[in-house]
Amino acid sequence: MNVMKLLATLAAIYGVICVVAYVSSRSFMYFPDPTRVAPSNVGLDGVNEVELEAGDATALVAWYAAAERDKPTILYFHGNGANAAERASRIATMRDDGFGVLYLNNRGYGGSEGNPTEQHNVADAVAAYDYLSGLGVPEQKIVAYGESLGSGQAVRLASERPVAAIVLESPLTSTIDVARSTYFWLPLRWLITDSYHNEANIRSVSLPVLVLHGEQDETIPLSMGRRVYQAANQPKEIVVFPLGTHVDLFAHGAWEVTKDFIARVAPGTRS
Repeated sequence: MNVMKLLATLAAIYGVICVVAYVSSRSFMYFPDPTRVAPSNVGLDGVNEVELEAGDATALVAWYAAAERDKPTILYFHGNGANAAERASRIATMRDDGFGVLYLNNRGYGGSEGNPTEQHNVADAVAAYDYLSGLGVPEQKIVAYGESLGSGQAVRLASERPVAAIVLESPLTSTIDVARSTYFWLPLRWLITDSYHNEANIRSVSLPVLVLHGEQDETIPLSMGRRVYQAANQPKEIVVFPLGTHVDLFAHGAWEVTKDFIARVAPGTRS
């Protein structure tokens, strides 16, 4: 095989890899657990399963508990591999302090219909916010909480609806940046359709922002959390947990930090 034929063969192989990467990019991004579990089955008393209707009539499953008097409600957006049942202990911790919680199971997760995409997840985040508003929860008592990939929903929601504050746990700058650390040899900007570009999107948000990140996070490195923080407008804070990894920040005091932040920056709430 001469050099030209070799180059043509390599180019063809590279092209096929790019096509496969483009077509299957979401399968590498979302790992939904579709199991529908009742809150009572994981020991959550006072938390109810509710069904929301997305803008395109897709049925979404969420867990909801109303806040005690004068307490905020956490509108929770999960990561790419979690659902409400897997975060039951977090919900219980929030409820123990009297906070309300609306935990949205994204499409394909926890009994919600459909398949997740960035466009759908952002639209469904707005639908969840509107559900809370319909229940009479005022905007100054809604805190958008985004965990990992869910940080993208929280940021985009805050650019479309007023909230008291945003909490971003282990946020990524973008999915392109995350993938680039492994697939640096691919033109990822053209292959990844769901970018969740927090570093760019958060610039349009003018609300209090708290970034929480673990120094030992090997999934989304601390450097990304710092970049999201740097891109955010004031008022903003970042708290780094020296022993924290990607999913254990509550064990290192993340909730206590969050409560304190909300009490200081969000008028109309009492934590």
